Amino acid sequence: MDQKALFQQLLSFVAAVSQTKHDLSKNIPIEYLTPAQYGILELVAFDQPVTLSEISDCRDMSMPNASRELKKLLDKELCIKYSAPEDRRKQYICLSPQGEQLMEGVLAHIGGQVSERLKGADGEQLRQISSAMELLQKTVFRTKE
Repeated sequence: MDQKALFQQLLSFVAAVSQTKHDLSKNIPIEYLTPAQYGILELVAFDQPVTLSEISDCRDMSMPNASRELKKLLDKELCIKYSAPEDRRKQYICLSPQGEQLMEGVLAHIGGQVSERLKGADGEQLRQISSAMELLQKTVFRTKE
């Protein structure tokens, strides 16, 4: 397969992942959070601790907007902000115990939906899916893990 065809396949795959993520998270029972606030919580949950600039960059928000939304999450006691030991000017954000509990519920809800989608898959298919995701993470997405 040539790289142009692979690139087109990757674009299609990324679009499908985005749509699936949207479908899996659209009925999450968290009415008191805006989509922007949920996006920040999700980012923090999977990559904590994070900085405000990382939130701004990863969620494609201006620093003032990210700061405003983070303040709302701090006021709702879903996040905690603390100073970095190596540089007191640098602030880290992580989930509070309430935020951890909320995200556990969210992930349980999403996990149920994923289980439903994978209901017909046998053990070999599940291993292949896992191997494919591992390969994508190592090569294309280059995640930290």
